[in-house]
Amino acid sequence: MAGYGPPPSENKRRANKDEFEEQAVTVADDGTLHGPELPHDALYTPRTLDWYETWRRAPQASAFTGTDWQRLHMLAPLVDAFWLEPSTKLLAEIRLNESLLGATHVDRMRARIKIEAPKLVSRPAAGVPDLSERRRRLMTDAS
Repeated sequence: MAGYGPPPSENKRRANKDEFEEQAVTVADDGTLHGPELPHDALYTPRTLDWYETWRRAPQASAFTGTDWQRLHMLAPLVDAFWLEPSTKLLAEIRLNESLLGATHVDRMRARIKIEAPKLVSRPAAGVPDLSERRRRLMTDAS
């Protein structure tokens, strides 16, 4: 059985870097909830509902179209069946479908999906003085 081969390289020195950058889809990891709720959610176990909510919060979900959400809806009964009675056949089918949606780092590399890390805002903790103003004054006094 043939595989996918090695994932694409993100080597910054390779010759076709611009081609990768043009084809890549960049999504933000902002924790936003995407997509529709799982239909008939009362029928599923809490673990399946958690699985679906994890997909809804996944950064790549911001790029999902209707067919991607339909695939997850069709996959939910298999995930539910897996939690009720785990089997390697179910796990293989789930893994294959999730791979096509960019579940793992390697899957996202193959799909040219880049996740932009959230921007960190630097703020001093409560009760800790902000030393940047003091540093600035010391630097100006020293000159």
